[in-house]
Amino acid sequence: MKALVTGGGGFLGGAIVRALVARGDSVRSFSRASYPALTALGVEQIGGDLGDSAAVSAAAKGCDIIFHVAAKPGVWGPYEAYYRANVVGTENVLTACRAQGISRLVYTSSPSVVFNGSDMEGVDETAPYPEHFEAPYPQTKAIAEQQVLAANGPGLATVALRPHLIWGPEDNHLVPRIIHRGRAGQLRRIGQRPCLVDHIYIDNAADAHLQAADRLARGSAVAGKAYFISNGEPIPLWEMVNRILAAAGVPPVERSISPKLAYAAGALLEKVYGTLKLRGEPRMTRFLARELSTAHWFDISAARRDFDYDPRVSTAEGLLRLQSWLQSHPQP
Repeated sequence: MKALVTGGGGFLGGAIVRALVARGDSVRSFSRASYPALTALGVEQIGGDLGDSAAVSAAAKGCDIIFHVAAKPGVWGPYEAYYRANVVGTENVLTACRAQGISRLVYTSSPSVVFNGSDMEGVDETAPYPEHFEAPYPQTKAIAEQQVLAANGPGLATVALRPHLIWGPEDNHLVPRIIHRGRAGQLRRIGQRPCLVDHIYIDNAADAHLQAADRLARGSAVAGKAYFISNGEPIPLWEMVNRILAAAGVPPVERSISPKLAYAAGALLEKVYGTLKLRGEPRMTRFLARELSTAHWFDISAARRDFDYDPRVSTAEGLLRLQSWLQSHPQP
């Protein structure tokens, strides 16, 4: 098949591109920049912005399926920027599917779309969207996910996947941030509870996208549904952080602050950054304080049942691969 991957130069998008190429599919990437690694794979690259409907539609021409991976991530920033990338961008992808006669769309969502600020332990896809969001990322991703699922019908089969805390070699977001802050002594445990969290190794996340795509068809078991995907090995959050730090040769996080103090600090920093229009993002936000002090792991039995999802790279194996990669790619 010929697949369009939005955000093909990113961490997850790149892994999906490599997996598609490895099995012989023709791949086109739509990103704001050009990537030499994709050129080396023989991937066609089209530059553009998700907010440009005409550009998205042109990139989709001649494709059989779209993997819509691109999004604006993060825990801080103006709502309008998140809305344009995550909501308007997804609207443009849906419009492109209809205009170009594309019958399948795999959308990369996030478990944060149902995060209500409290512990989420073993929840499944029946968990409702919360009434209140404390950050624009989960709010706009929730809107986009609902658009994608509502678009499922006779002309277009859609599915949404919710990978949680993607990590591994070549990670340009989570792993380098943990290592940088760990080296700088800026990390603190939030609370003392051993809150279990889910995570997913990059290859497993890419596999899930291809497996869901292969089962996706009009009226199929996966059409119109959202799925949690993870490594299926919940682990205490700060244990996972320390294992990533250990892979980089960085000492573990031992100092802690209370969840109430972290939440208050996040609220204050958000106000300061918003009032003074400071660049970058606060070291703590209300959303981040909740995320780092609660349990959030999910039942992935629906993904196992409906598209045979079975994470092939264990946490232990993934950490060995990460350590090997970090040794050959030292982090600044």
